[in-house]
Amino acid sequence: MSRKKRRGIETLSLSFLDSISCGFGAIILLLVITKLFEPIRLEESNVELQGLLARYEQELTEILGETESVQRERITTAETVEDDRVQVLELQQELTRIRSVLLDRMDDDALSDELAGRLAAAKQSLTDEMQRLLANQVPNVEDYAIGGVPVDSEYIIFIIDTSGSMRSYAWDRVQQQIRETLDVYPTVKGMQIINDEGTYLFRSYRGQWIPDTPARRRAIIDALPNWNAFSDSSPREGILEAIERFYDPEKKISLYVYSDDFAPTSTIRQVVREVDRRNRLDEEGNRRVRIHAVAFPVYWDVMGDLVSSARYATLMRVLCQRNGGTFVALPSRRDI
Repeated sequence: MSRKKRRGIETLSLSFLDSISCGFGAIILLLVITKLFEPIRLEESNVELQGLLARYEQELTEILGETESVQRERITTAETVEDDRVQVLELQQELTRIRSVLLDRMDDDALSDELAGRLAAAKQSLTDEMQRLLANQVPNVEDYAIGGVPVDSEYIIFIIDTSGSMRSYAWDRVQQQIRETLDVYPTVKGMQIINDEGTYLFRSYRGQWIPDTPARRRAIIDALPNWNAFSDSSPREGILEAIERFYDPEKKISLYVYSDDFAPTSTIRQVVREVDRRNRLDEEGNRRVRIHAVAFPVYWDVMGDLVSSARYATLMRVLCQRNGGTFVALPSRRDI
């Protein structure tokens, strides 16, 4: 009986071993199959990757094409805007030329009356101190003038165009005009030199009055030849800087603007309105400061261009008239 039981156990052990062997064999077979088909999968993956790269390259080409199209449109738009800007500038120049022609054709008597009115408006009463200072210099202070501009202020500010055209063709005349002006004013309480951008000749005196001494006058004349500050040929910034920094209700101040051109960065009407707002009328109807101007005919002398000179002349004639000053146009070198 015991023998039968032992045979059963041996039969069961052999069956278990057979199952285990078959399992290991199946695993080995799966590994073999997997290794066998792995190159095929790698090749399929490579094909898919190449297709993906080709699609990306096509999309990139399309994007580059669209970019070139946008750039062409931008260039075309910029050219159109530039053409429009040039056309507007030409129209402005033509308008200035027409105004200049109209001014030239004004009746001589009317022009004389207008000039006389401006000279009368430019005169103001002198303080007791200025009368005392000038008593031994001239017999009649009211009739003494610089190029038609009365000597009527205790403080003077020169606003000078330092653009390339002025420095190249009018700088000697600018220095001469300043020397003559300083000579006519024997003594003032303060002076200042800035350019049309509001840049100071002497940075150490920024926003302050330069004391009037013989040494300071010589320093101004000596510094002018080497002054090369940036300028956009628009007196707007310099005038506004002078009014805002130096206005004082207790001081008589005159501005002298020297330039040859008014670049069309803004219109004449815009500049006039802005100066009106800053240089307001007081209770007696007088402006805070007087504005005088001297025009240098550089463009006419060098290029025979009346338009650029007329643009500045038109602006400053209006500003001088509205701000109690006098406009003076220097003679052309062609007429000297």
